[in-house]
Amino acid sequence: MRGIRGIAVLAALAVPVLLGGCGGASTSAGGSSSAPAAPVPSAASPTPTVSAEEQEAASRLAAMSVREKLATMLMLHRPGTDPADLHDFMAGTGAGGFILMGDNVAGSVQDLAGTAAGLQVDDSLPPLIGIDQEGGDVSRIGVDDGPGAAELRDEPPAASRTAFAARAALVREAGANLNFGIIADVTGDPDSFIADRVLGSDPDRAGDRVEQAVLGERGIVLSTLKHFPGHGLTAENSHTSLPQSDISLEDWRKGPALPFERGIGAGAEAVMFGHLRLDSVDSAPASLSAAWHRILRDELHFEGLAVTDDMLMLQHSGNDTYADPLANAIQAIDAGNDVLLYVLAEDPEVSGVDPEELLSGLVTAVEDGGIPEERVDDSVRRLLLTRIGIRDHSGTVPAAG
Repeated sequence: MRGIRGIAVLAALAVPVLLGGCGGASTSAGGSSSAPAAPVPSAASPTPTVSAEEQEAASRLAAMSVREKLATMLMLHRPGTDPADLHDFMAGTGAGGFILMGDNVAGSVQDLAGTAAGLQVDDSLPPLIGIDQEGGDVSRIGVDDGPGAAELRDEPPAASRTAFAARAALVREAGANLNFGIIADVTGDPDSFIADRVLGSDPDRAGDRVEQAVLGERGIVLSTLKHFPGHGLTAENSHTSLPQSDISLEDWRKGPALPFERGIGAGAEAVMFGHLRLDSVDSAPASLSAAWHRILRDELHFEGLAVTDDMLMLQHSGNDTYADPLANAIQAIDAGNDVLLYVLAEDPEVSGVDPEELLSGLVTAVEDGGIPEERVDDSVRRLLLTRIGIRDHSGTVPAAG
């Protein structure tokens, strides 16, 4: 059985064709047959096996329309606690995921689980259901009284493992399977927007606690590291601006990258990209940057789900370059994101995004060649494998080892 990363995050399903030579009888120049030669061992490696999960994902992918693929990449939100209403919303949009926010929470944890159950549309494939359950200041589930970052950063690293194991169990009990809960950002600036939520004021201390937090969640829910490449590089709030940093790539590698590396090494299944500009690498926000996605994949060797922060934040940044939600979505997919997150209001006029119109625009972009369909297929494979893994292991995937 694959470990947690193996099931959830395979980047490709293609099986290479292996060609090998074989030995046979030789014939002399005069035409007479000589004794059979000894068999020559083949230099080819054994044909790799394809798991049942991979076969199912490939079959599902082949049967999907372009619209269905693109809808699978959307994690949407709708206010309310009525399971039937949320079921109709998910069925109508075809979205592959949903993020539970405070306006979906009413009553007990069991009540929230009942609400979340309405998000299931296809009985054979569960949706990704995310929630921001960091502990402390950011806790959608109010009964979480475990220590948050403000306490954990001053405790031994093992305390983070204990706290996030309990937190993950609560998230799973509430009906979610993906926690957007582990802050891998670092800052020592008390005035930073993210200061109260970081697990350490220096990369090593933060990395120790990020690693343990991921290990605590393993085998219970899927873990997310946020906000790549590091919200602690700026004091600004990305909900209302596009924070910017002039840090060099080398200095980033020596510092802010470390907690992400530690969390990835511990098996985190998702990384959330922040709407942050690190101009030494790309003038575009990291969430829309192919360069930052390559760094995550090629340098940090991450194979899991790349998730955007709420895409509406780009529209609300005050930067006219990112006022068009369809253009932002196209750029986000091109950059390499697997999941586009939208925290929508009930009224599309309030959000500035109508899911149906967004999907129609994305379909046209694929059909016109503005988005390569191969790029979409790569993400949908990852997502299908993740959701199959959740289904087959009663809500999550097993810890390795």
